Amino acid sequence: MSPTPRLIFMYVLFLCWLSPSAADLCNWSGSGLAREAEANSRTVQQVRLRCTEGSVEWVYPGQALRVVLEPNLSSARHTTVCIKPFRSFNGASVYIERAGELDLLMTDGGRPEQVFCFPADGPQKPAIFLLANPQRDISQRAVGFRYELLGNQTTAPNLGRSVLQASCRPCNDTELLLAICSSDFVVRGSIRNVSHNAERQTSLVEVSDGRVYRQRSGVFERHTGTIGVPGSSSSWHGHIHTLLQCHVKPGGGEFLFTGTEHFGEAWLGCAPRYKDFMSLYQSAWAARQNPCEFPLD
Repeated sequence: MSPTPRLIFMYVLFLCWLSPSAADLCNWSGSGLAREAEANSRTVQQVRLRCTEGSVEWVYPGQALRVVLEPNLSSARHTTVCIKPFRSFNGASVYIERAGELDLLMTDGGRPEQVFCFPADGPQKPAIFLLANPQRDISQRAVGFRYELLGNQTTAPNLGRSVLQASCRPCNDTELLLAICSSDFVVRGSIRNVSHNAERQTSLVEVSDGRVYRQRSGVFERHTGTIGVPGSSSSWHGHIHTLLQCHVKPGGGEFLFTGTEHFGEAWLGCAPRYKDFMSLYQSAWAARQNPCEFPLD
């Protein structure tokens, strides 16, 4: 019979000292081989990260690694932690530390690239505990994940049924006007194709002939026109994720896509037809009720 997470946690803390932390504020990478070579090989390595997003990579994991998330921003603004294990995750189990106990999040050989989210609104800083598994083939052992700290309002997957359902409903006029101000990306374009993934319960919207007004990362890329071909010009192209239950279908015309970005993926928020949005925005602009400026072209 395997020990419970609480017994594992108490056993590790009883036998081990926490080593000094090391990080570059957002990301950390290290090896368990150097730690095991030290005289005190029972030390639990501790890492403190101070950003709202980043990554952790631990090659040849040995003993245990404790990752504490301590963002410089107010904790009241970020109440959910999401992690996405690397595809090559192999060699350790992942636990979430809560009030002196460990809750198992993912075992070795679990589903890589699945997003795991958990609340982090307690008095203690959120901590992720990686416990190395008994060594087998050392040449294939590496664990790592990307992390994000999110606020209450998000369209990220796996955050609760109410959020998932809310992301499918049409946005009202106020939400549309606010979306162009606060979204991670604002893109004008056409729907080229929609594909579905039954396993992830998501749909992927391919956007082409676009214009990017804003994006947080490089989700949308510029495609240059073909030299010597009349009428050929550069445009933006990218993919937006949404939920399968939203039943997104290809449609003609231009849309204004807005939403959030998580782990390098764009997630759909409000997506009105461009002409409908411009009519709404021009009316709000004339009445001086627009919350932020948007190009009128």
